[in-house]
Amino acid sequence: MKILITGNLGYIGPVVVKRIRKVLPGSVVIGLDTGFFEDCLSVNDCAEENFPHYQYYGDVRNVNLDVLKGVDAIIHLAAISNDPMGNKFKVSTMDINYNGTVNLARLAKEAKVKSFVFASSCSMYGNATLNAKTEVDDLNPLTVYAKSKVLSEQKLESLADSDFTVTALRFSTAAGWSCRLRLDLVLNDFVSSAILNNEITILSNGEPWRPIIDVKDMARAIEWGIKRTPNLGGNFLAVNVGSNNSNYKIKDLAKLVAQVIPNVKISINPNASNDNRSYKVNFDLFEKLAPFHKPKVKLIDSINELKNGIELMKFQTKNIYNTKYIRLNILKELIKKHKINQDLSWINYRYINSVLPNAYNIAKKI
Repeated sequence: MKILITGNLGYIGPVVVKRIRKVLPGSVVIGLDTGFFEDCLSVNDCAEENFPHYQYYGDVRNVNLDVLKGVDAIIHLAAISNDPMGNKFKVSTMDINYNGTVNLARLAKEAKVKSFVFASSCSMYGNATLNAKTEVDDLNPLTVYAKSKVLSEQKLESLADSDFTVTALRFSTAAGWSCRLRLDLVLNDFVSSAILNNEITILSNGEPWRPIIDVKDMARAIEWGIKRTPNLGGNFLAVNVGSNNSNYKIKDLAKLVAQVIPNVKISINPNASNDNRSYKVNFDLFEKLAPFHKPKVKLIDSINELKNGIELMKFQTKNIYNTKYIRLNILKELIKKHKINQDLSWINYRYINSVLPNAYNIAKKI
């Protein structure tokens, strides 16, 4: 089996690669990534098991059909993947997240790819706290990022057929340890702040709801997605991915972190305006369809693994918001150095659409 993973050099990608290589040892794993965040390592290096067998450097907006030759399944992770980046680069976010997704899916269908797994998001439910939202409930995307996911799902549904199975996994908010760590995610932010500053600052009133999922459980769901056949959900399936006991208020997430990391002060701004991005989600459908791939990692274990990893990183600053682990900082720096344009494309990049065999060794040399 030949599997292409876009965005494999991001936060989730290495965890997914490791999972696929483990459970499908005879498969050939190919990566496709722009390389924006390639150097955002949380350890000295990622292990070989986190790398694909081959690595393409390229943009999903401009994929060459040759990249998809012989590919059986695509795991599409590549995206401008949070609200601060989406707000800063609104046009580019929609271009990459929506147009790039549609372009890739159309080419995949032309190349006779059988399975297309799309990393979607529960954020498309927007402000929805009265009842835990199911897949048939109305969508209320409040941000450019969320809107791009809604539009992408709609177009992917129109492309799906008996020869092109599309699975849109509406993920809970990602959390947990990766060798390419992000700290611009709520739980990861809280753990790093607790370790470095003995304080967690909540910018909202702490009342918004979020479902949380560990990246390892995301990888398990993705594995299920590439194996899914139309008899489980149809040619196109959009499904919430998480656990019903993983819906938390922001303030309760902070309290759980403080239980693991002692002497932490939690600061909540009582005068903060309401954060409309608040949603509880129902995950019954995923549990029914994928009973052997439902989430296993407990939140307390995610916190402990983050704690241990971040302590080993030995930060030289207490201000994580100025580091490369906040992805928006990387994009701003690349623009400042005239390496990428405002449309988030490389000005001069020698690896575009060129394949590099043995990605682990190549990465060591670059």
